[in-house]
Amino acid sequence: MAKIMIVAGEASGDNHGAMLVHALKTIRPDTECYGIGSQKMAEAGCRLLFDAKTIAVVGFIEVLRHYRAIKAAWNLAVASLQSEKPDCVVLIDYPGFNLRFAKKAKAAGIKVVYYVSPQIWAWHQSRLKQIKAYVDYMAVILPFEEAFYQAEHIPVSFVGNPLLEQVTRTDRMIARERLSLSHNAIIVGLVPGSRTGELARLMPELIDSAEILSRRYPHIQFVIPLANTIKETDIWPYLDGTNLPIMLIKRNSHLAMSACNVLIGSSGTVTLEATILGIPMVILYKMNALTYALAKRLIKIKYIGLPNLLAQKAILPELIQDQANSNAIAQAASRFIDDEAYLAYTEIELEKVVSSLGEKGAATKVAEIVFALLP
Repeated sequence: MAKIMIVAGEASGDNHGAMLVHALKTIRPDTECYGIGSQKMAEAGCRLLFDAKTIAVVGFIEVLRHYRAIKAAWNLAVASLQSEKPDCVVLIDYPGFNLRFAKKAKAAGIKVVYYVSPQIWAWHQSRLKQIKAYVDYMAVILPFEEAFYQAEHIPVSFVGNPLLEQVTRTDRMIARERLSLSHNAIIVGLVPGSRTGELARLMPELIDSAEILSRRYPHIQFVIPLANTIKETDIWPYLDGTNLPIMLIKRNSHLAMSACNVLIGSSGTVTLEATILGIPMVILYKMNALTYALAKRLIKIKYIGLPNLLAQKAILPELIQDQANSNAIAQAASRFIDDEAYLAYTEIELEKVVSSLGEKGAATKVAEIVFALLP
């Protein structure tokens, strides 16, 4: 029997981890999986040491604020290397934690697979030394990452993007029917992200921009698809004092997104989800001011949003820091509503990005890599 430890620190990693658990158990039904993740991994049959909801943060300042929870997760994870003695550790993104943990696992003589590469091609390339030293195999999900690691002589495979299996397209009118939304309204999706810190930074601007759009378009509705790390009660405080027609949707985020004319929100994984669904999106990127000031000096890429990065051009608007204000957001969203030619161009470019994401079956390929590394 193989024992596999999986460490995922946020909502998207929890989704990828859940699919990996299914794949591992499909190939070898007696495989035991445990680690750090959240609801989806637990439902798939992974025994959780720690719920990742409390450590799903990004940025220097945010990590300091959540230090106690992160330290508790760290202590449990490190201790388990001796008490559980896993055959392999699979690390999913979350580099600040996972690259340090890779060192611990390697020192304990445990094989390490990194699934979903840290974005070291964007910044922090010093982390390459850690990957070379402590990671046995990289399983990457963006096409250009394979050549990046091959150039550094690091064992790597492009396994395709797991979102191709996780995201299901639904006809817009069918989606609206299932969610009891108007067939004729303009529907705008507000996607504030999967971390409470993102809510604090983005929700006020999202609500203000929604107020502007509601004055501009009389027949408009809004939906907020909730990540599995976010509760409805996390959103309620931001809705106080507004009479906007807003529906919160839990556990049906892709159906909710499919119902929309346009999405507005976080620059994370949801941008690729929107791309696969063929829904245009206004991408917002807001961090703690000090975190951004530090990060800006290190970032080496032209675009923040993954669809733009993959296309190597700005097919979706990006509004960063102070640019991500309600007036600019509303204006960018309005262009997708009012300009049919612009919308059609964007939809064509999104399809090109989807075609670059490889084939389905990423989790199965990662499971095969894991078992190939075992004695």
